[in-house]
Amino acid sequence: MAQFFQIAYQFTDAFWVGRLGEKAVAAVAMSMPVLFFMVSVGVGLAIAGSTLTAQYFGAKNEKMLGQAAAQTMLMVVAVSLLFSFIGYLGTPGILKLLGTDASIVVDSQAYLRIAFLGLIFNFSFFIFQSIMRSIGRPQLPFYVVIFTVILNFALDPLFMFGFGPIPALGVAGVAMATLGTQSIAAIIGLILLFSGKHGIHLHWHDFKPDFAFIKKAFLLGLPASVEQSARSLSLTVITSLIAGFGTLAVAAYGVGTNILQLMLMTSFGLAGANAALVGRYLGANQKEIAKKTAHLSLKIAIIAFSILGLISFILAPYLIKFFVPNDPAVIAAGAHYLHFIAPIFGLIGFQIIIGSTLQAAGSTKTAMSLTLISTWLIQIPLIYIFSRFTNLGLDGLWLAFPASGAISVVMYLIVFKRSHWHQKTLISAAEQLNNQIGREIEAETTIPSDC
Repeated sequence: MAQFFQIAYQFTDAFWVGRLGEKAVAAVAMSMPVLFFMVSVGVGLAIAGSTLTAQYFGAKNEKMLGQAAAQTMLMVVAVSLLFSFIGYLGTPGILKLLGTDASIVVDSQAYLRIAFLGLIFNFSFFIFQSIMRSIGRPQLPFYVVIFTVILNFALDPLFMFGFGPIPALGVAGVAMATLGTQSIAAIIGLILLFSGKHGIHLHWHDFKPDFAFIKKAFLLGLPASVEQSARSLSLTVITSLIAGFGTLAVAAYGVGTNILQLMLMTSFGLAGANAALVGRYLGANQKEIAKKTAHLSLKIAIIAFSILGLISFILAPYLIKFFVPNDPAVIAAGAHYLHFIAPIFGLIGFQIIIGSTLQAAGSTKTAMSLTLISTWLIQIPLIYIFSRFTNLGLDGLWLAFPASGAISVVMYLIVFKRSHWHQKTLISAAEQLNNQIGREIEAETTIPSDC
């Protein structure tokens, strides 16, 4: 549910931007793949933090739990600042590279630059969310997200249309509102981590740079970041290909992708829960329970997201109309795209759960390889071939999504079945033995009540 409301940021932005018309929707759509790419790096590095904290939590190593959280946060904040600087200065070149139509360049540039400034808050909240989930406290991020999403929904029209001394900023106003609410979410998250009242207590000395640990976390998180980035970069390439079919196609893809993002973020929530439990059981050396947990998560994913896909297929025009109520052309085109992508929601969720299981076991390179192959050796080539070398045109591009999804899920399943992920752990055998002995002594030791 926290992931559901996280994507509500994009939903509320899309809801209000849709009131400005086709070009405003297209302007935001051109920016989103770039932002997804940048944010995916933060998500990937946060996966390293959640993997380490989950396993240390399972091993009941409180000292390393706090250090893992703090050092990961240091690493992620540093990366976010670097990306903000590069992204802000490079925005004009990025939009030119994407082939952005001249009529939407100004709005796209304003939206993208403001969003780049907010990366540090985005990344910080990802860390807070992943840490709390890994120690079994996912409720707090959920409450924070609900509060900030409601606030964002109220601020979007205020900054977009203007009110009193606040000028009408249009598309840029939406980005400003999101920047403000996400900064609030990040600050609340940091306060809760330092409070020590929610299963983890960060201290300032935990933030003293431990470059050996940061290197370990970075090398663990790098494949996950590459994996997430490859997934997001593929959206950038796809958007560039779609741009050749005009702004209507871009707008249709942008608004239709809002529904896909709902499914993806919800599946990432399930994947996060799966990774937290699998990592915790592996850290506690309970390998069979970890294996059963992963299998249960796969069943939930294929059933739940297939049902969501069926609902999206049936209600496609109404879902698109929610975001763009006054543009029949975009509604029809967006619903048409959704009819191609909705049937494979279950397959996409299935792949994401497999990836999260491998990451929880520390097999981030395997998860990365699967994503790279499925996106860059299967999906992108099929999209290019179907859209350029057939008579299907844009329909060929849409058709490539279910075709590549079916091929990829077979590959994921084969690798998952043949791997021995449940035999792996990032916690050494000596640490596991010491922690097990400590738990047994603690359980067996009693203190007389009259002492």
